[in-house]
Amino acid sequence: MNIEWFINLNPILQAFLATLFTWFVTALGASAVFFFKSIDRRLLDGMLGFAAGVMIAASFWSLLAPAIEMSEDGPLPPWMPAVIGFLLGGGFLWVIDRLLPHLHLGFPMNEAEGIKTGWQRSILLVLAITLHNIPEGLAVGVAFGAVAAGLPSAALAGAVALAIGIGLQNFPEGAAVAVPLRREGFNRLKAFWYGQLSGVVEPIAGVVGAAAVLLIRPLLPYALSFAAGAMIYVVVEELIPESQINKQTDIATFGAMMGFAVMMLLDVALG
Repeated sequence: MNIEWFINLNPILQAFLATLFTWFVTALGASAVFFFKSIDRRLLDGMLGFAAGVMIAASFWSLLAPAIEMSEDGPLPPWMPAVIGFLLGGGFLWVIDRLLPHLHLGFPMNEAEGIKTGWQRSILLVLAITLHNIPEGLAVGVAFGAVAAGLPSAALAGAVALAIGIGLQNFPEGAAVAVPLRREGFNRLKAFWYGQLSGVVEPIAGVVGAAAVLLIRPLLPYALSFAAGAMIYVVVEELIPESQINKQTDIATFGAMMGFAVMMLLDVALG
C-alpha cells in the first residue's frame, strides 16, 4: 500500500489521523456490548494488565529513551529534561485525578474520586477511562511532533508504532466501559456511545501535543518525558490496582508481560 500521502502530510494532521485510529479502536472495543452483556472478570483483569504493559513499554521505548538522546547535545545533563518532564507529567495527572470526578471499575459509588458531584455512576465510569486517554493521545501527538522537528532519534515508523500500540490497548478499555454499562441497565446503543466517547479526548490531546512541540522545539525532551510520566502515573495509580482487585494477580501480571512485549516488539521492529 502506498503511504507516501501520509508521509507528506502536515505533522499535526498526521497526529490527528493517528489518534483518530486509536479512538476508532476504542469504539471497536466498545462494540463488544452488542455481543456480550458481561465480561469474565479474569479476562478483564488480563486486558487491563495488557494495557498497563503497553503503556509501560511505550513510556520507555517511545518517549523517555528518545528524550534522553535528544538532550545529549544540550546545555544540561541529558538526564535532567527527562527527569523534570517525567515528574511534571505525573504531577499533572495527580492534579487532574484530584479534580475530575470519576469512578474506577469494580468500586462502589462512595469511593468515587475527584470533586464530589451528583453525577450518575455511568458518567463517572466513562470519565475514569477518559482520564487514561489524555496522556495516550498526548504521547502520540508529541511523537509525531518530534519526527517533524527532524531529530535523528525520532522516526515516523516509531511514532506509527506508538499509535498502533496505544490502539491495541484501547480495545480492552473500550470494552471495559461499555459492557459494565450494559450490565447496569443501559441499552446496547447507549452503552456503546458512552464507551467510545471515552476515547474522544485522544485526537484533541494528540493535536495539542504535536502543535506544542512544533511551536517550541526546545520543549521536545520535556514533552516526551511529560507524556511518559503521565502514562506511568495512570498505570500505577489505576490500571494495576484495578487489574488485581479480585486477586487474580497471575492473570493480570501475564497480561502486563504480554503488553510490554508487544509494544517493545512494535517499537524496536518498526522504529
